[in-house]
Amino acid sequence: MKHLAKLTLVLMPLILFSHYAMSKTSNQLSKKETIMEAKTIMEVTTFNINSEVNPMGFKKRDLQIESDFTSKQPGFIKRQSGINEKGEYVVIVFWETTANADASMNKFMGDKSVADYAQMIDGGSMKMARYAMDKAFNADKSQFVEVMSFDLKAGTDLANFNTLNQRVETDFTGKRKGFLQRLTGVNEEGKQAVAVYWTTKEASDASLNAFMEHPTSKEFMQKMEESSIAMGRYKFLNAQPSNKEKVVALLNSFNTGDKTPIAYINPQKYIQHNLSVGDGLAGFGEVMQHAPPQGFKANVVRAFEDGDFVFTHTEYDFFGPKIGFDVFRFEDGLIVEHWDNLIEVQPANPSGRTQTDGSTDITDKEKTEANKATIKAFINDVLLNHQNDKITTYINPTKYLQHNPAVADGLEGFGAAMKYFAENGLVMEYDKLHMVLGEGNFVLTASEGKFGKGEHTAFYDLFRLENGQIVEHWDIIAPIPPKSEWKNENGKF
Repeated sequence: MKHLAKLTLVLMPLILFSHYAMSKTSNQLSKKETIMEAKTIMEVTTFNINSEVNPMGFKKRDLQIESDFTSKQPGFIKRQSGINEKGEYVVIVFWETTANADASMNKFMGDKSVADYAQMIDGGSMKMARYAMDKAFNADKSQFVEVMSFDLKAGTDLANFNTLNQRVETDFTGKRKGFLQRLTGVNEEGKQAVAVYWTTKEASDASLNAFMEHPTSKEFMQKMEESSIAMGRYKFLNAQPSNKEKVVALLNSFNTGDKTPIAYINPQKYIQHNLSVGDGLAGFGEVMQHAPPQGFKANVVRAFEDGDFVFTHTEYDFFGPKIGFDVFRFEDGLIVEHWDNLIEVQPANPSGRTQTDGSTDITDKEKTEANKATIKAFINDVLLNHQNDKITTYINPTKYLQHNPAVADGLEGFGAAMKYFAENGLVMEYDKLHMVLGEGNFVLTASEGKFGKGEHTAFYDLFRLENGQIVEHWDIIAPIPPKSEWKNENGKF
């Protein structure tokens, strides 16, 4: 019970604070000058799980907590668990009263049946708040929620702000495709909360930029104390998995032995471009049958989604330690095509960087198409047409982090590598660009050409951009086997 004691120490101050807070809010709500009559109590808890916890295992246990414990407590209305793109979790529970919420939390801390769940959570990362909300929850079909909290600027007229707050929904949010419900609330300190429910993450994404530009939204944002704003965007754990989540689950099944994610592959149509693997599910199955006793392992370092495509950067134990880029194409929610490029793990490069370390945060999603266009132009101008005078147009001359095993950071490292190739009669020629995929600040390209002594080669390059320029680069350069060795007729690209 050591972990329960630890969790108690973390949660008790939050519980006492929340109890005081909502009691005070309840008192305030009886006065004419208050914000609203509370229709429900929204309890928001955010946290990380411990590093050794399998996310799939946590998801399964979390759903059991809802069905076996929380939903059976007096005053329970609704419980939702979600995760954001950084892997941070949220649990939102709606209660009829603060007393119901307190009673449930007190029981939770002493219940041995939930001890293993509590142990999965990083107690130091946990934060909890409760708000009196203006509406009863009514968005059961939601798969995505935005939760924002903030303080009002000093001197803000509360009545005017409440009117403006409601206008945000009538003038903008309520008119957006995929909108389901917007709830507003407040705690005892006057900290405001807004929870917006959407049918999907895509619906929420499509509204973000327009929200920031809408006149009513701008007026609304101007009332906030900027330094106090906290925004969380979460996809519910029980929502349909995204294509990216399906791919990560499929690759992670190498570690767990879980056969469920195989169902994400279309059994009637699976076009294989790994030339060492037979076509279709039969070819995939044959590889799995020849796995070593310890099986295969996969650690997905980066995963991205671009329309019907998902691409990943993964550390494998696949007949030995390897690094791979994989590309999957989906139709109607199922994988129907796969490309990859694999190479053995190499020592760190002259700058001490490995083939997979470096930035993983996906940002600038609104710049995805612009960044893809930049990288396509770079490949065409510099690598295909050798217009080297344009290098600094595309690559940041003061910040260029390199993960190629043989090349150092900066343009100097790139130049030194090219000089070595020239002096030793080696080549690195790009002949054709086949694929450009991206998500936000990351773009992956797949190209064909010659390398070393002229060997037919596949170049997979992953670029990270800042302000329209390349600042980081990973690659996998792998030979394309002769056609006599192919196990399928689909080609590398």
